[in-house]
Amino acid sequence: MQRDSQIVMKELKEVLHFVCSVEFWRMAVLWTFALLTSYFQLFVQSFFHREANSYMRCVPPTTGIRRPVCIVTGATSGLGAAAAYALSREGFYVVLVGRSSHLLSKTMMDITSRNNNAHLKTFQVDLSSFQSVLKFKELLQQWLLDSNMHSSIQLLINNAGILATSSRLTAEGYDKMMSTNYIGAFCLTKLLLPLLKNSPVPSRIVNVTSFTHRNVFGAQMDNETVSGKCFLRSKCYPCAHIYEYSKLCLLLFSYELHQQLRLMDKSRHVSVIAADPGVVETNIMREIPSFLSLVAFTVLKLLGLLQSPENGISSVLDAALAPPETSGVYFFGGKGRTINSSALSYNSKLAAELWTTSCDLFMKSKLACRDLSK
Repeated sequence: MQRDSQIVMKELKEVLHFVCSVEFWRMAVLWTFALLTSYFQLFVQSFFHREANSYMRCVPPTTGIRRPVCIVTGATSGLGAAAAYALSREGFYVVLVGRSSHLLSKTMMDITSRNNNAHLKTFQVDLSSFQSVLKFKELLQQWLLDSNMHSSIQLLINNAGILATSSRLTAEGYDKMMSTNYIGAFCLTKLLLPLLKNSPVPSRIVNVTSFTHRNVFGAQMDNETVSGKCFLRSKCYPCAHIYEYSKLCLLLFSYELHQQLRLMDKSRHVSVIAADPGVVETNIMREIPSFLSLVAFTVLKLLGLLQSPENGISSVLDAALAPPETSGVYFFGGKGRTINSSALSYNSKLAAELWTTSCDLFMKSKLACRDLSK
């Protein structure tokens, strides 16, 4: 009995401590406002433009390949697992990527129990570790070769993401949340781009971002900021701000890569699309005090803004299955609808700076891995 009361008191202290933080009010007020801004855009579009900004879903092309290959990161639960199942039903050979081998096996069993015809492969990868990402690329290429499959992939969904409430460093000395949410996605995309370009049919990159990016009104794109090191100097870990910043980086990267690929290849063989699922009931808030998570989800459900993973993947599937020529757009709200992201996310100068910094971090990590292997 005494132990139970101690646990309750500890949880109560955690709740009070978090409620008194700036990050809590940033999430409670600014994130809600950002979400409503996105839905307001949908309302305005539906009222004035009807179906002008909507895209139909297409059947994945298979000319020259036995079965299109799709990679889904963060596939062990929530959106990633739901997307993997849905895409397996669309005929993709789905490669599940996640940190936990146990959860990967569990997800694989769940998908096969619901879809007997599912073609699945799992790889244990830590997106916050460049060494792990590099190893995955090598193992993936070997698997394609051993399976007598075409040396290419048709779809990459960068879905992995965390919302950490405390400071953690990666082996490279970067902030764990920035590494998982953005740097890992950038490095993985850069490493797999040759396989996407080698596809005999149009291929695609889908970056899963968030409406929270709207709360970033000014940003630096130097090494200290993109690696997250500058945030670690704060007295209190600015978890909400870092999460917003990581999602803005993912958007800037999406638009910059879209522009670069369009300049190199007028036929748009590789397309890049951003997808915002909105608010989905997943375990991403597992580090937030459970009582507050429950209250937040309850309020959002009453407002009709909370979605299950099965419904939340609509915008991700819309992006994945949009016509091949579709690129450089931001899907939100399902039904093939797109809206505008924040004004800052379209800043080409900022995007170019981010690209340069990200490439620099990529090269440093690559050299560090090379030195370790000697």
